[in-house]
Amino acid sequence: MAQISTRKTAEGDTRYDVRTRIDGRVVSRTFRRRKDAVAYAATVEADKLRGAVVDPRHARVTVEEWCRSWLAMRTDLRPTTRRMYAYLLKNHILPTLGRTELGKLTPSAVRSWHATLLPRFPTAATRGYQVLRASLNTAVTDGVLVTNPCKVKGAGQGHSAERPVASMAEMDALSDAIDRRWRAMVLLAYWCSLRIGELRGLRRRDIDLLHGWVDVREQVVDIGGRFVTGPPKTDAGRRRVAIPPHIRDEVARHLAEFVRADADAFLFTGHLGEGPVATATWLRSWSAARDATGLRHLHFHDLRHAGNTLAAATGASTRELMARMGHASPRAALIYQHATSDRDQAIASALSNLAAEAELTRIVPRDGRAMEAL
Repeated sequence: MAQISTRKTAEGDTRYDVRTRIDGRVVSRTFRRRKDAVAYAATVEADKLRGAVVDPRHARVTVEEWCRSWLAMRTDLRPTTRRMYAYLLKNHILPTLGRTELGKLTPSAVRSWHATLLPRFPTAATRGYQVLRASLNTAVTDGVLVTNPCKVKGAGQGHSAERPVASMAEMDALSDAIDRRWRAMVLLAYWCSLRIGELRGLRRRDIDLLHGWVDVREQVVDIGGRFVTGPPKTDAGRRRVAIPPHIRDEVARHLAEFVRADADAFLFTGHLGEGPVATATWLRSWSAARDATGLRHLHFHDLRHAGNTLAAATGASTRELMARMGHASPRAALIYQHATSDRDQAIASALSNLAAEAELTRIVPRDGRAMEAL
């Protein structure tokens, strides 16, 4: 039970000390008024019964100290994800909230920080909130906090603008304009829905032109000029994708002209032909192709987005789309099963055909006897 004792200060003022045992340690707080001490003691005992009390000394660590320690312990993060988290902490979270003690970080403070950031940097506000909430969830799990002060409704749900879907004509223009060394890179991104890291990680042994397959086994990420090789983004990302027949000759030409003979040779390299192509080298060529075609609004990932959309327009099932795109959840694949104008026209034509068949059946019954049309 919490104990309340009274004492006099050197100035003759009365103070009320509340002592209680939390996690095996004696914790004390001092109040000027007895009723505040009694209220605190009652609250602590109630929290003990609910299992919701923590040592207040634990929560005196600052947000910056906690978040940096939390990030250091997240050994499960991919290099690019870790880099993004560190960027968000340094530039958008810690400058405002870093010096605040965890125990004094209130929902209103988090709400004010998010509201200030949102108009100027909407994406950073969404992702920064997600990072802050995740780190403080760990604080709750570790018993440093009772509850997570990140309680801003909808703050962690980003709504990115719909990216443009590159048409076949635009893709053809880009593949014609780009350096021939990377023409096949554009084609595989579009027609096989491959990510940039997956393309950078492809080797000669991953291409089977006899059967028309490309095996996605690993990805290569460029972190400030340092290449990090690892598995695809998710377990589902390790997959075999069929290469559309109309681009197989182009892939074969690329293999013959730009890829060394050994099985482990990278498919897409720099001009010296050694190692995977660096981001800076690739971006120079990609930017030049966009300038030449007037397609500055297209990002390279938009080619994968367009390929996914085309695959969905063929009528492929959700499971088939997940397998081809390397998506781990149906939710991600369903994004691409939205209607396109061409597909909608095909559906409309099919509906007309059904209506025509129904009309024919009404006029000519199944038993073959003609009926007079009314």
